[in-house]
Parts: sequence; C-alpha cells; structure tokens
Amino acid sequence: MRFLFKTTYDQDIRLAKHEGHRFWYGALLALLCVTPWVLPEYWLAQVTLVLIFSVAGLGLMLLAGYTGQVSIGHAAFMGVGAYTQGVLTNMGVPFPVALIAAIAVSAGVGVVVGVPALRVKGIYLGIATLAFGFIVEEVFARWESVTGGNAGIHLKAPDFFGLKLESKESFYYLCLVICVAVTIGVLNLLRSPTGRAFVAIRDSEISAQSMGIQLAWFKGLAFAISAAMAGIAGALYAHNIRFITPDQFSLLQSVELLLLVVVGGLGFVHGAFLGAIFVITMPQLIAVAKDLLPPEIGQAAGLQAVIYGLVLVLIVLFEPMGLYGRWLKVRTWFQLFPFYRKGMFKRQKSFTKSERLK
Repeated sequence: MRFLFKTTYDQDIRLAKHEGHRFWYGALLALLCVTPWVLPEYWLAQVTLVLIFSVAGLGLMLLAGYTGQVSIGHAAFMGVGAYTQGVLTNMGVPFPVALIAAIAVSAGVGVVVGVPALRVKGIYLGIATLAFGFIVEEVFARWESVTGGNAGIHLKAPDFFGLKLESKESFYYLCLVICVAVTIGVLNLLRSPTGRAFVAIRDSEISAQSMGIQLAWFKGLAFAISAAMAGIAGALYAHNIRFITPDQFSLLQSVELLLLVVVGGLGFVHGAFLGAIFVITMPQLIAVAKDLLPPEIGQAAGLQAVIYGLVLVLIVLFEPMGLYGRWLKVRTWFQLFPFYRKGMFKRQKSFTKSERLK
C-alpha cells in the first residue's frame, strides 16, 4: 500500500500525485500515440469515437457530476457545435477559426439554457433541458437555408490554413491532442476556486451561498463550459462522419451521454473515459451477441435500447459509483487486504435543517 507524506500545499494540488501516476499516464499516452500503427482502420475509427465522446462526457460530467445540474438534452449542444463547424467549414473558414466559433456559439447557447437553472433544479431542470433539446432538433430540421433540413449537410476535411487532414490517422491525432488538452483543462479547473465552487453548489446550494458563492454566476458558468466542451465534441464528430442530420442529435443521443457519465462513474474524471468506452463498444458486443441468441430475441427490434436500460438500472441499483467506482473498490480491497471494511465506500447523505424542510 502506498502512503503519501505531503509537506506543501503545492504537493497536494499537483496533477500527478506520485511517480506511479506519471509512469502509467505516460505509458497510456505513448500507447495512444502508436495506436494508428497497431490497430486496423476500423478499430482506429472506434478509438477516435471514444476520444470524441470522452470530450462530450467530460462536459456533462462537469455539469452533472461536479455541479449537480441535470441535463437530458446535452446532445443539442453537440448539434450546435457540429452545425456551426459544418456551415463555417463549407464556407471556406479554416478549422481552428471554425472551432473557436463553434465553442463560442455553444457556450452562448449554454448560458441561455442555464437561465432556468437559477429557478429550478432536479427533475424540473432535466425537463427544461429536455424541452430545449426538442426545440434545437426542430430548428435544425426547419432552418433549411443554413442546416440543410432533414437532408443534412456534408462537411469537408479539417483545413489548417491550407493543410488538410484527410487521412484517418491525421484526424485521430487531432482528436487525441484536443482530448488531452480538454482533460488537462478540466483537471486544472476542478482544483481551482471555480471548480471548488462547483462542488460546493453540488453538495449544498444553501451552504455554498452562505460562503459567498454567487449561485447565478457559477451555475451559468458551469452550463457555458459544459456546452462549450459538447460543442468541441460536436465539431469533431461532424468532421469524423463528414455528414450530419438533425436526428443524429436527438433525445437518444442525449440519453447515451447521460448513460455515459452514470455508467462510467458520476463525479469522476476517469468515469467519462470509461463511459465513452462502454457507449462505443456496447453496440459491437450486442451485434456479436445477436448471433448467439435465439432468433426471436436476437432479431427483435429495440434490443439495444432494452440492454442499455437494463445496464443503467443495474448500475444505479448495485454500483451507483459506476465502473470507476468499482475499480476503486477492487484496488482498495487489494491494498488493505485483510483489513478491508465492507462499508468503507457507503455514502451517508446529510442535509441541513433548512433543506430537509423543503
């Protein structure tokens, strides 16, 4: 078992807590760098999708897992970023400029959606974001002069001021660089006063307000940052498939993002990546399982939705901390054996008196 003796505050907030972190994350980054030479083209495309959805998952994780704001229409922010990127790219705007515009537009829309968060919370905020998702999808379908309507629009390859990334390998490295940059940004944000304010709002809005935290400002900021990250993911997703339609950013996509953060581990940065791996690989596993199941079950319509729902229910009932929470328990069991206590990870929810009376 590893014991860390910290002597300075800088040591406590350091990204890499010890040499083991530097080694394993460095090895993971090195493995990701050589992935295009190791994996075939199909699986390279799957890893690229994992990186893209990890960025979107980090945005939703920051909002739901660290700020406590529910969003059931997060795919709409991805759609805003994707269509902004697509329209500007087709107009000849270079990729970096179009990406900055996609981030700005998505963040602006996030601020607008965050306004209801100042008055409602919980399931009511979820319904508000769900309604926003329906509205955005309808706008994409009806604004044919810009979005192409239900016919969709095609996208060109990312253009860096004349340098086009047309190969799968070059686009993979672009997604990898952006994913690493977003992850480092999120980690630094969470250890900053802003990130601590987000966590304080999640734990108790009344306590946070009593400490001088402005709820309106930080809730709006959380929605803006989360929407901006979803916009980045949407822009990359649009370039990855080269063709976007309104139904790609529907309620089902929002549910997949919500499933991503819950299954991966709500409130853990690692959970966004584990959840993205789950969301991308699960359809492949279901396709393989269909051949092994009886035809009445394997060929039934809606099998994937049923399995997703079943997995979500099982995770909520038996492992609320998600896949990363399960990994923490397994790791701790090995570290503390034979002194591991069964109730070590049991959460006790406490309320202030004023909150109980609500």
